[in-house]
Amino acid sequence: MSGAVDRQSLHSVLAQRYGEETAARLENSAAAVCGLGGLGSNIAIDLARGGVGKLILIDFDRVDISNLHRQQYKAAQVGMLKTEAMAENIREIMPYTQIVTYNVKLIEENICEYVADADVVCEAFDEADSKAMLINTVCEKLPEKYIISSSGMAGFGDGNDIKTRRITERFFLCGDGKSDVESEKTLVSARVSLCAAHEALAALKILAGKI
Repeated sequence: MSGAVDRQSLHSVLAQRYGEETAARLENSAAAVCGLGGLGSNIAIDLARGGVGKLILIDFDRVDISNLHRQQYKAAQVGMLKTEAMAENIREIMPYTQIVTYNVKLIEENICEYVADADVVCEAFDEADSKAMLINTVCEKLPEKYIISSSGMAGFGDGNDIKTRRITERFFLCGDGKSDVESEKTLVSARVSLCAAHEALAALKILAGKI
């Protein structure tokens, strides 16, 4: 908390941009970001900047030097738990965001416990099996929650191919639906962050009552 940036000043800026009602809705909402890699680290920062009042950050990994080319961490944070590093970065940007961190690996048996307080769940895993597990668990056991996932963001393909589709009433899927690391052989920061922005925008629209 520094300088002239106080809670009321930040609220006033959001209210000026969004309108008082929308700003209040966002400030009183909660989102879970499951996985804090290239997707999740960008999603988390977008949601914080967007005014979401509470972020639940879930990951079990540490920041590695190989993460720096596409994930929202700093060289000085290599070796830190991703949950702690991301919380640190968000507090520098939006110091009044409520942050809850869980340094755990999500499995089917614990998902409901860790995302219980979230209005929206953002899936940001690397592995297809983990993605499917989270989506299926939320859809089946927590049908009142929204879940946003991704499929297809690898390589140097056209950014305009990345889109957001509404699969069911409460399930949204972002990406181009085809490009993966196995076929494209690489992940590019700009394209990954485009997909993350799609997830974050969908979450913000849901939380703001625009969907």
